[in-house]
Amino acid sequence: MTTVLTEAGEFEAPDAAGSDGALWLSGREAEDATGWVAKPEGICKGDICVPLPPGREQEFVRGSRLNLAALWRHLGQPAVHSDRGHVWVLGASARERSAALGSLEAPDFTLPDASGRPHSLSDYRGKNVFLVTWASW
Repeated sequence: MTTVLTEAGEFEAPDAAGSDGALWLSGREAEDATGWVAKPEGICKGDICVPLPPGREQEFVRGSRLNLAALWRHLGQPAVHSDRGHVWVLGASARERSAALGSLEAPDFTLPDASGRPHSLSDYRGKNVFLVTWASW
């Protein structure tokens, strides 16, 4: 079992195979975790397709498997893993993080109130919101 952490959440990939810095997921697992799929024109997410470097296609796609670590690095984004390779983090690039900080817009999240009713930050866009956080450490 491999755990893949992305900005979209945590995903379990029972069929993942990895070695030497590669993260091979089935097409379905890759799409569920990141939204990226292999197509004849390259690796695509929605209407955006990234062509693969000529002669290096096998680094990214093998049969129905997609190497997400290679794709992430090709996109200039960090892909790191635990020593055993059972936990991977596919992060956002420094440019994306800088743009998000520059916008002063907090990322969306959903949390329940004391009665269990979920509230999303996006529900309050355009309104003044006071966020209070606390941690025990």
